Amino acid sequence: MGGGVDVPRSSSYPMVEVAAAVDIVLLQAERVLEGEHVGLEEVAGRVLFEDVLAQGDVPPFRASVKDGYAVVQSEGPGIYDVSGEVTAGERPVTAVGNGKVAYVTTGAPVPDEADAVVQVEWTKPAAEPGKIEIYTGAPKVGHDIRPVGRDVRKGQTILSAGEEVHMAEVGLLATCNVRNVRVYKNARVAVLSTGDELVEAGGELGFGKIVDSNRPMLLAAVGSVGGIPVDLGIAADEEQAVTSAFMEAMVKSDVLITSGGVSMGNKDFIKPLLAQYGTVHFGRVMMKPGKPLTFATIEPNAFSEGVPSSRKLVIGLPGNPVSCFVCFHLVVSPLIRKLSGFRSPHNPRVMVRTKMELKLDPERPEYHRALVSWDVGQHALTAVTTGTQASSRLLSARSANGLLVLPRADRTLPVGEEVEAILIGQILR
Repeated sequence: MGGGVDVPRSSSYPMVEVAAAVDIVLLQAERVLEGEHVGLEEVAGRVLFEDVLAQGDVPPFRASVKDGYAVVQSEGPGIYDVSGEVTAGERPVTAVGNGKVAYVTTGAPVPDEADAVVQVEWTKPAAEPGKIEIYTGAPKVGHDIRPVGRDVRKGQTILSAGEEVHMAEVGLLATCNVRNVRVYKNARVAVLSTGDELVEAGGELGFGKIVDSNRPMLLAAVGSVGGIPVDLGIAADEEQAVTSAFMEAMVKSDVLITSGGVSMGNKDFIKPLLAQYGTVHFGRVMMKPGKPLTFATIEPNAFSEGVPSSRKLVIGLPGNPVSCFVCFHLVVSPLIRKLSGFRSPHNPRVMVRTKMELKLDPERPEYHRALVSWDVGQHALTAVTTGTQASSRLLSARSANGLLVLPRADRTLPVGEEVEAILIGQILR
């Protein structure tokens, strides 16, 4: 006997706009931010969880700005005995004043009696050994001396919470004798693929089987934006298999990303499980590709006592590879960066001129994969399509450094039209 498969014919989830979906995700992310302490060797690229105070004065002693002679400024030009030499890292033991000066190198401590430094270019050897002629005196007291704390005072705030640490900031921390700082924790992000048809790359492709490209792609993407990837493998299209994978993610990660299983087929278990154990904040998004994009939160003890032990965030991505690619950049990347403490977690947006006609979709706004480059002749950023934009065609994402934000409309954009582009890579030149 024949019969139709018993599946829903329409979704119970209302359609939300992309901007609203991103706002919902980032708002929920604020509730799970945490900090941890790391050393200088691990801090580059991280975001500070709290203000950092200098542990000492910089410089911690009066330091010579130049190679020259430490002098008493009021004694002026003349011929002086050179009482000794002070180099960087040494404690000065030489006398200065009453006809005596000391040779000092750049960065060296200045003897206590000295109140100025005369640069070596204003001097010349005297006829008598052991003496130096200063023909241009120091113009004022303190000349070419960096006083204690001139650059930074002990207890001064040198970096503020929310600042991203790069090479200059690492150097500043070390300069101020700060060894460990508290930064936002990098989120542990589990990635799970679902589908009976999936096999690992390099495996044998039986009839009806395809290689799982989403999981390796997403694991790489998670690491590229500062997350700690956790590989959960492939779950079969069985409710128990998906539930077990979910429970594993609740223990091992802060965020779970799934691919596949969010549409309306009879083996799409992701949304029903999320509704059973958590709160689904949205289950459809007004975008192309990626309409079935789903986001949920799961509270502590939802599966069993202690599982999960803390609040978890779950993003269900569609199974088509390009949908995964686009949804990651639009929603997942900002989420991971938000959890990592970035004040502005979004990818930058720019205006570009199209170098080809683009047919718009009358039903949904489209995120069109493109190559964005600087056109010297036009003095403007321009964009060219990466080709056919089918959601299954991952070649359209290859080398793409921008997503053109194409409005919903029943018309064709002409060549040279200005559109917004979300940058997902370096601009080409």
